[in-house]
Amino acid sequence: MSSKVYVAMSADLIHTGHMNILEEARKYGDVMIGLLTDRAIASYKRLPYMTFEQRRKVVENLKGVDVVVPQDTLDYVPNLEKYRPDFVVHGDDWKTGVQKEVRQRVIDTLAKWGGKLIEPIYTPGISSTELNIWLREMGTTPGIRLNMLRRLLESKDTIRVMEAHSGLTGLIVETVKVKKGGMNHEFDAMWISSLTDSTAKGKPDIGCVDLTSRLNTISDILEVTTKPIIFDGDSGGLSEHFVYMVRTLEREGVSAVIIEDKVGLKKNSLFGTEVEQSQDTIEAFSEKIRAGKKAQITQNFMIFARIESLILQQGMDDAIRRASAYISAGADGIMIHSKEKTPDEIFEFCRRYNEFDVKVPLVVVPSTYSSVTESELAAAGVRVVIYANHLLRSAYPAMVKAARLILENERAHEADDLCMPIKEILTLIPEHKS
Repeated sequence: MSSKVYVAMSADLIHTGHMNILEEARKYGDVMIGLLTDRAIASYKRLPYMTFEQRRKVVENLKGVDVVVPQDTLDYVPNLEKYRPDFVVHGDDWKTGVQKEVRQRVIDTLAKWGGKLIEPIYTPGISSTELNIWLREMGTTPGIRLNMLRRLLESKDTIRVMEAHSGLTGLIVETVKVKKGGMNHEFDAMWISSLTDSTAKGKPDIGCVDLTSRLNTISDILEVTTKPIIFDGDSGGLSEHFVYMVRTLEREGVSAVIIEDKVGLKKNSLFGTEVEQSQDTIEAFSEKIRAGKKAQITQNFMIFARIESLILQQGMDDAIRRASAYISAGADGIMIHSKEKTPDEIFEFCRRYNEFDVKVPLVVVPSTYSSVTESELAAAGVRVVIYANHLLRSAYPAMVKAARLILENERAHEADDLCMPIKEILTLIPEHKS
């Protein structure tokens, strides 16, 4: 009987390094590929461009691959104990760094049945990071982007979303990342906020910026990014108008729209009862959701229902009742909003919501209760956390300060420390490489 050789890979971008590993693995026996699932990959970096099934089809057709099995975690041990391979083959690049502990667990597990780790020299000149940058420069298609939010919800416990209101802020959401515990942390998606879009155009947040103007903002962002977009649709307008919003957003490649259950002239929710705001009836808003779902062409576009009951002091029972009704109407997600300084009422809503027999992803926007952590929200059952206005709110004070310093000193020198060097701003956006 031929020996069993196990090779784990993501295979989102097949390159010569993969070929060299497979060539080495074939020397030892029949090759089993442990193909990392979307969930496994998304646990430490951004979602792969290709779905698991697309990647499986590619790998199954690679020369020398005998069988492909899913690997659901970064940890090899569950699959190693299940399939008990004679050999594991991996490049020698994991002897140091974040994967060092994973490597040792592989060695210890193989030792239980006399298996062996084979470590060919890592192929030089191959950088997955550079390949991913190249792919990002190529861009994406509306269809691929449209489906990405659903894939994220299937692959990650918590989706982290940041507001963008221009091509530049879209690039920030697209590219900024930090390394924590050896893992990359970055934003998963972008929120096109009605508030920040209006403010960036110098207009009040009362719905006076029409959909055509807001589509121009979306177009600027789509052109330079690849991550999924969630659109702030305010109330969605009349049901007869909302269906056209759905069709338009879906055609552009936007993944989801969030609409709030209010009627009348739009007033920002964080004003609460300080200004006159009216909540829609459950029946009318449910009909709007049904109309929107009926209008969409694909199964990938999503409509999230935003509940304003806590904002308008209508009580927790009303919020829960509305959540149940909106789910029954076809809502793909529920956003519960609060303007309190603590997350207590959000956690209470989550507790009661988790008792539902039928649930959809729960969305929150922790603008006022900003001390709550993502892990605390996730533990309560929240799936999507939206940072709704932070890029604009952080940029405005810096710009005002720079303007004042120039006026006060009648020169720009005192504002220099607030500004990027001129050379950096000139080269901030690289020219597209053909």
